Amino acid sequence: MQAILASTSTLFGQDYLEYLLPVIPELFKDINEILFIPYARPGGISHEEYTSHAATAFGKIGIQVCGIHEFNDHHKAVREAKGIFTGGGNTFLLVSELYRNKVMPVLRDVVLEGTPYMGTSAGTNIAGLSMQTTNDMPIVYPPSFKTLGLIPVNINPHYLDPDPDSKHKGETRETRIKEFHRLNSQPVIGLRESSWLELKDNKVTLKGSLQARIFEKDKVPFEVETETDLSDLN
Repeated sequence: MQAILASTSTLFGQDYLEYLLPVIPELFKDINEILFIPYARPGGISHEEYTSHAATAFGKIGIQVCGIHEFNDHHKAVREAKGIFTGGGNTFLLVSELYRNKVMPVLRDVVLEGTPYMGTSAGTNIAGLSMQTTNDMPIVYPPSFKTLGLIPVNINPHYLDPDPDSKHKGETRETRIKEFHRLNSQPVIGLRESSWLELKDNKVTLKGSLQARIFEKDKVPFEVETETDLSDLN
């Protein structure tokens, strides 16, 4: 597999995908057009507008973008794509649309076969075993929480540490992930913004400027540094 699984698409004070542009060309090497999956975007911005937004960013590195909605046969579009990018938004909506359009199985197949894949936020969430560690609200009811399973873990994009100065008494991200582990066994990677997972040469490596927090059932969570090999996490 070849993939970039990023926590977020946009960092504070930067343009869309700006912090990832230096590493994207290596992923999509010798590819001049990729397929964009804009399913995650709820109302307020159309698939056309979202695709145009992605096209502007990729245009800076000489890559054209074509939206999956532009094809009558979404299954065929995925099968024939040279590279694929799934953008962020609402993971419940994304997963629902992937199943509704019968894209989930073929997307898994082509990425496992070597088609370069990039996800941000919701597009990263679906790379794990399930979407059950998303932060999103269930605005739709997908037929299954099972996702691509490219790696044998779950991912929590946009992972946030507790704010010691906050007076908010609700659950922290860590609390919610521990609740997940009361009923589920797979590890969870708390992926902070500005960091991503690189899938390359049968390795899963943490990239970016921040540590990630690793949660395993019945174990104390721990931090890993950037460039850590997470291939054995399962």
